[in-house]
Parts: sequence; C-alpha cells; structure tokens
Amino acid sequence: MSAQSVLLHHRRWRAWEPALWLIAFAAPLVLSSHALIVNEIAIVALFAISLDLVLGYTGIVSLGHAAFFGMGAYSAALFAKHVMPDPLVGLAFGIAASTLLGALCSATILRGSDLTRLMVTLGVGLILLELANKLDWLTGGADGLQGVVMGPLLGTFTFGLDGRTAAYYSLVVVLILTVLARRFVQSPMGATLKAIRDNRLRAMAIGIPVNARLTGVYTVAAGMAGAAGALLAQTTGFASLDLFEFHRSADVMLILVVGGIGWLYGGIVGAIVFKLMQDTISAITPQYWTFWLGLFLVVLVMVGRDRLVRPWNWFGKGGAR
Repeated sequence: MSAQSVLLHHRRWRAWEPALWLIAFAAPLVLSSHALIVNEIAIVALFAISLDLVLGYTGIVSLGHAAFFGMGAYSAALFAKHVMPDPLVGLAFGIAASTLLGALCSATILRGSDLTRLMVTLGVGLILLELANKLDWLTGGADGLQGVVMGPLLGTFTFGLDGRTAAYYSLVVVLILTVLARRFVQSPMGATLKAIRDNRLRAMAIGIPVNARLTGVYTVAAGMAGAAGALLAQTTGFASLDLFEFHRSADVMLILVVGGIGWLYGGIVGAIVFKLMQDTISAITPQYWTFWLGLFLVVLVMVGRDRLVRPWNWFGKGGAR
C-alpha cells in the first residue's frame, strides 16, 4: 500500500465517529439538567486536543499550555466587555490573540532538551499569570474580570442559566475544530510531525524543515487552546487568574494520560472520564476526591489502559490518528 493510500485510508470516518458526535449533541437535550457539565466537558476536551497536537503528534512536552487557554479567555472577555458582546466575533478575537501568542512563544521550543522545554513553557505561563495579576485595572487582578455579558448567539439564542445554548455552542465549535485538527494530523504535514516526534535528526536528514513544522503546529495548538479558553469565558461570563495557573496545564496532561496520547479522540475520552470522576467523587468526598483520582491514575499506569478497556477494543484508534 502506497503512502497516499495509507493517508486516504486514515482519513475515512469510522462508523463509531458519527455515532459519538450524535450522542454528544443529544446529551444537552436528553440530560437537560446536566447541560452545564456537558459544556464544561466539551471545553476541556478541546483544550486536551490542542495539547495533544504538540505532545502526542510532535513529542513536545509543555507545562505552560494554560497560557494560551487564559489568553483566549481574557481576550474574549475583554472584547465582550469593551468592544462588542457578539459571541462569534469575540471567539475569533480570542483565537487570534492566542494564535499570535503561540507564534511568539514557538521560538522557545526549537532548542534544548525536553526538560528545558518543560521549564520554559512553565515559565511563560507563570509570566502571564503575574501580568494578569499586576494589570488589575484591565484584568480585575485577583478578583477576576467581572461584568462580562454576552449577546445572543446568532442574534437569537440567549445564554440562559440552564446551559443548553452554551453546551450546543461549545459542541459545535469543538466539532468544527476537531474535524480541522483531524485533517491536519492526517495530511502530509501531519506525517512529517510524526517523523519529527520519532526521530528529529533523521527528519532533518531527509529534508523536513523541522523548525518550521514545530513553529506551525505550536501556533495552531495555541489557537485551539485559546478557542477553549474563549468558550469558557463566554459561557460563564467570568475570567480569573485561575485560568493561567499551573494546575490547568497539569490537569489537561492527566486527561491525555487517561484518554491516550497521539489520538485526537483521546482528549475527548479523557475529558469525559476526568470530569465525570471529578464531579461524582467530589460530590461524595469533597475533601478527598483527589486521592481517588490519583489512585485511578496509578491503577491505569500499573495495569495499562489496554487491559482496562479490553472489552471495548473494537472502538479502535485507527480513524482518529
């Protein structure tokens, strides 16, 4: 089978993929009382997919991915508060701001070891956290950016307390960006990213422009993370310093560990498992829910994900790689 045939084979949608999205879009209607949780899962899933582009497909470890998440959130919130409350225009502005930040920060991942990149990306997130704290006249500082009111979506659908409009808004954005990310990683450029991940020196030797590829995927991932942050700010009407904090980057990495790295649907599966466990366990034991989550992660690593989900191995990864 030629390389072109392999790419075309992987681009085909598997039967379970449309079914998964149909279930997702039915959830806010069937589980109307849990629409807010559906909205949160969709946002976290998009954030995880953005990190997977640089971690799973390129092999770049980042502990500062929350920098782009927070930038998208604050940009969209400030745009709604001071310019215009249209959600779609604000989303585009948030994506543009985080994409620009990603392009500027992409130079930090081109050199050094994995440990160096860990520290540098973490440093970028901490710098933005401190800037947001000091510029309290703009961001609200430790009190957060309050008074963010969004206009009706498409001039018709208002963001109500039930969260249904917010959930469908987030799901549509996540679906569109996931399809685009799917085409991106299954394109010839996506194949070169995997080559860089597997052996950077060999990729350079066969003529792949490694630095240009790394800069491109990091910028794209930053824009997707900014979209997730913008969705969170728009659907909650609030942006705080918490968006830049280290635990955001750590949580999204744990989500990828749960769902699977190097598989776009791993971010979605991981977000569902992580958020449902967090919501369920914290309701039972508010003080010790992190213990049980940590125990689950230890079991997952010790036993192995494939053994835990062996009865459902038909689900496969072929259509999402």
